[in-house]
Amino acid sequence: MVGVRAHPGAAALLVKSVKKKDVELIKRLIDRLEHLSADSSYAHRASGLRGSLLRYVEGLDAGEAVSREERAQLDLLVEYGFEILEQAAKEVGA
Repeated sequence: MVGVRAHPGAAALLVKSVKKKDVELIKRLIDRLEHLSADSSYAHRASGLRGSLLRYVEGLDAGEAVSREERAQLDLLVEYGFEILEQAAKEVGA
């Protein structure tokens, strides 16, 4: 995502922007992942995931365009983040 410069003919490969509400959701997800207990077996995974998500959010906040591949990767990271939160919640309930 860093330094993505579109070739004029490659416009079809870029997603113009990520919706503001999606960025807000990602920021909330990052916050929730940050607040997992250090005792959780998911805390280490959450830490790495937060770093990846933060890099995307910083780029999006800076107005950088994202490729379709990057958007697909971001979607997978968000999905994984929610899976981690779900598993951590189950761990607390056990």
